[in-house]
Amino acid sequence: MIDLEITDEDLWVVTINRPDKANSLTGEMLTELAEIAERASEARGFILTGTGKVFSAGADLEEARAGLATSPLWERLSGAIAALPCLKIAALNGTLAGGANGMVLACDIRLAVPGAKFFYPVMKLGYLPQPSDPARMVALIGPARTKMILAGGQKIEAEEACAWGLVDRIVDPEALMGQARALLGDALAAKPDTARGILEMCR
Repeated sequence: MIDLEITDEDLWVVTINRPDKANSLTGEMLTELAEIAERASEARGFILTGTGKVFSAGADLEEARAGLATSPLWERLSGAIAALPCLKIAALNGTLAGGANGMVLACDIRLAVPGAKFFYPVMKLGYLPQPSDPARMVALIGPARTKMILAGGQKIEAEEACAWGLVDRIVDPEALMGQARALLGDALAAKPDTARGILEMCR
């Protein structure tokens, strides 16, 4: 349910492929995602996307009730993605919900299709977000807007998310992956030390 493509240019494309369940994540899927990210230290570029009309609904409901919602696997995954020295792009093919926000916030650039929604209903569900997520969200959109999402439980439409800076660009579905790959063009063509150096300066 997790697909991995590694191109000749060392571009890693990771796809969540469980569209019949809104790409909700099981513990096994989270572990596989984390292991991929931990192996990708030499990747020249990294794209995270999904299949179908939802990027990810967060934790699988049955496993969430059994404790997955508060598992350290979420933080392991987002930390592994954040630590990658290459340019990381989340190509959001649809709505992003719950704990799936963490891996996306850990990316450098977020693209989204029109109609995507963004929400993280931890207050309603009665548990804390992943430890690093609020700080990453605050860095992107500020404390008040972060509180609107995490404490106020607001669903944010793609256009508003882009105006806030939670999303960097809205892209038509048929152009989404092409746009993600195009944004990585210069980084893939550059000398690895140059690409890593520029990204480190930006962070």
